[in-house]
Amino acid sequence: MLAVMPGRISYVVGFDDFPFEHAHRSDVFVVGAVYAGVRLDGILRGTVRRDGANATSALADLVARSKFAGSIQLVMLQGIALAGFNVVDIHSLSRRLSLPVLVVTRRPPNMETIRGTLLTHVRGGARKWRIIGRTGPMEPVAGVWVQRAGISLHDAGDVISRFAIHGNIPEPLRAAHLIASGIGSGQSRGRV
Repeated sequence: MLAVMPGRISYVVGFDDFPFEHAHRSDVFVVGAVYAGVRLDGILRGTVRRDGANATSALADLVARSKFAGSIQLVMLQGIALAGFNVVDIHSLSRRLSLPVLVVTRRPPNMETIRGTLLTHVRGGARKWRIIGRTGPMEPVAGVWVQRAGISLHDAGDVISRFAIHGNIPEPLRAAHLIASGIGSGQSRGRV
């Protein structure tokens, strides 16, 4: 585990991607909502390739080069992939940033469907499936499902409980989703 203690984690960035066209391969914007406690403290914006292989490096660079780099104590993701199937290697991201990484979803995805899609329809799908396999299974905690790197399940539950103000999804992810969907499609939509 990394050196940051969960009770002291108060500066978090949560990422989500913009809505995107499924018809063609292009760059997709991602947004990071940076929170200091329960206060929105800043926004990060970058891009990842739709169904590409650069999500891990793009997020690492975005966080490391931001003015918030010295303050951020935890990275949260809304699912393990951005822009379709651009899979984030959360263990690599955690090592690169020396920060814990926490994937949060309302419910576990259908892994057999994901595996089938990756192996039959996505370029580099076998490599992406191996990354997902190394990430480990989703685990229930604090009313959501998580995958984690650099943080225990107990500590992940503590962090989620402290940042989940308006439901089960932590505010950094909820805000990132609202910002991404609002800017990307003209108005925010749907639940996180």
